[in-house]
Amino acid sequence: MRSLIAALVLAGSTASAQQAPLYEWAVTRIIDGDTVEIEAPYLPAPLKPVLSIRVYGVDTPEKGWRGKCDREKELGAAATKFTTELVESANTIMVEIREWDKFGGRVLGDLWIDGKSLTAMLIENGYAREYYGDAKQSWCE
Repeated sequence: MRSLIAALVLAGSTASAQQAPLYEWAVTRIIDGDTVEIEAPYLPAPLKPVLSIRVYGVDTPEKGWRGKCDREKELGAAATKFTTELVESANTIMVEIREWDKFGGRVLGDLWIDGKSLTAMLIENGYAREYYGDAKQSWCE
């Protein structure tokens, strides 16, 4: 089933390996600063027609019970608010899908909000650190 979903998600890609294709799929929910949910009407039943996108190349602090200290929880809430405000005020949002993440239940990608990368905006505004799957740095220090 995972292979079928991957094929459906990546079907129709004509872009080069350096540039992933962009799609106009609506954001249905902000999960946290670096994860959003998009509409995915192409997924076959009985799967829900939504897909989680983990923003590639960044790590934002965890919010709520997942945060390891009060500071991380506060930073995580701020990162989530930043992403939410960007999405809610956007004129256009394009979804970039790169690959399945290491957990298999979501994909790695980016949102292009009014022509700007969410990955870049999170880092530039101090809400995220660069992250490519190695050991994460603590937000509590």
